[in-house]
Amino acid sequence: MSKLRITYTRSTIGFARDQKETVRSLGLRKLGQSVIKPDNPAIRGMVFKVQHLVTVEELPDEVTA
Repeated sequence: MSKLRITYTRSTIGFARDQKETVRSLGLRKLGQSVIKPDNPAIRGMVFKVQHLVTVEELPDEVTA
């Protein structure tokens, strides 16, 4: 299963509370921080909701080991 590297690139100031909570639930706390999450529909949906605040890279399996 592939993974996603999600990087927090834009502040949530001025955006809706549910978008702020989505960024937090992805594990992102500080601007510029990256997390690696499994590529599944739940994570994809969260990323879609805040796509204007984050950047996403798909990582092949051998890179994440």
